[in-house]
Amino acid sequence: MKKDFISILDITREELDTILTEAARLKRLRAAGTPHEILRGKTLAMIFEKSSTRTHISFEVGMNELGGHALFLNARDMQIWRGEEIRDTARAASRYVSALMIRAYKHGTIEEFAKYANIPVINGLSDMEHPCQLLADIMTMQEHFGSTRDLRVAWVGDGNNVCNSLILSTVLTGLDVTVSTPKGYEPAAVYVEKARELGGKVTMVRNPEKAVKDVEVIVTDTWVSMGDEEERSDRLRLFKDYTVDSGLMKRASPDARVLHCLPAHRGEEITDEVMEGGQSLVWDEAENRLHSQKALLLKLLKKS
Repeated sequence: MKKDFISILDITREELDTILTEAARLKRLRAAGTPHEILRGKTLAMIFEKSSTRTHISFEVGMNELGGHALFLNARDMQIWRGEEIRDTARAASRYVSALMIRAYKHGTIEEFAKYANIPVINGLSDMEHPCQLLADIMTMQEHFGSTRDLRVAWVGDGNNVCNSLILSTVLTGLDVTVSTPKGYEPAAVYVEKARELGGKVTMVRNPEKAVKDVEVIVTDTWVSMGDEEERSDRLRLFKDYTVDSGLMKRASPDARVLHCLPAHRGEEITDEVMEGGQSLVWDEAENRLHSQKALLLKLLKKS
């Protein structure tokens, strides 16, 4: 495995299997109340440019349960917010902590941290990718379907960072992904092309009803991500036909399940009925952020 986890493709299929197997084991240990303080003496620095609920809680709780320490750092309280170069922060932090997790506005910020840090750097979210979310999503799909090989998945909504990571994940998982977005809101072409070049199954369609036909999993996310607030009124108008509601669910497989990485804007990208219904895996998905990230931390820090 590479030193860092910036993209879902920073791991191989075999490493993904190892991480998810370990995540399942850690989930069982936690349920049984069995201590597993494997990273005692290790410290994870968590740098947040963007606000967070699940990323913050899951990494901090996860590191504590592994016996280590998680250090919350608001970027606005750090010298990088006042102009210190990233390479200087990265080099100094490498002398203090065992790993860095960064939730950033720009993907390049995380890449620059990784370039100059000599400790593992984890992408907690950027404008282009959200690989930690995909670890949880893949774990959730495996728990409920047994395997992701040839599992039919439809992404409905904004072609954002999570969508980009889902597309790349097809290379590792064998997922068959169909993406449906309004014109102008497609996922980045470079991710679609890369996935296809490496054997991933990715189809682009405009009509959400066509996209979800007979699929086993429907995935959606907010239409207005952090940083897009000024576009809110335009986005709500353009995305109005992309709501995951009971009507759309009826076009999927009868046993289809729904994923949403949260936070959700109920009544926009997903209805309350679907999110609270029997086909929702949203809460399992949210929980699995904890277990999959603990397994990732073990993979990175036991090696380092």
